[in-house]
Amino acid sequence: MKPFLKYFSIVLLIIFADQASKIWVHTHMEMGTDGQINLLGNIFKLTYTLNPGMAFSIHLGFKYGKLLITIFRAVASLYIFWYIIQSIRQKAAVGWICGWASVLGGAIGNSIDSIFYGVYLNNGPTDAPMKWCYGQVIDMLHIDLWSGVMPSWVPIWGDYYIYCLPIFNIADVAVSVGLIIVLYLFRPTTYPKP
Repeated sequence: MKPFLKYFSIVLLIIFADQASKIWVHTHMEMGTDGQINLLGNIFKLTYTLNPGMAFSIHLGFKYGKLLITIFRAVASLYIFWYIIQSIRQKAAVGWICGWASVLGGAIGNSIDSIFYGVYLNNGPTDAPMKWCYGQVIDMLHIDLWSGVMPSWVPIWGDYYIYCLPIFNIADVAVSVGLIIVLYLFRPTTYPKP
């Protein structure tokens, strides 16, 4: 029981930090560049944005695409949860399990936004077919190496205000760090097969 508590406390800590930061941003910041808070000069700042899709605001491009993304996030989270339990039972390496716990915490954090925020924060797109499962993910961590309005002659992004790097959140960081750990430690014959 103790190993389960150790690893799932990582998951809960990530979910708590992620959700607390998102709710704080939602209740204390103005959306967009007008509400930016500089943390490290102009390089690292908080910028409140909403992501209606998945990573990098990618959309599936049809009416129920967001619902499909939300269902996929929930199913993937359940699978990772099951895989962590199997890895603990098979006494896999601590780093391996911690990496997957970090991925799970981040996946659940962003799933909460997608499933509930359309209803509880009323932040779903106006053209969404329903409020449940259409919440937009709150992003705020912004490394601003360059941002500005692109010239009108630039295809696709002309006349749009863009950022050099995407704006992200704690859940995104947890997923990225977890995947880096898992890929670094990956040995095909060493870890539990799904």
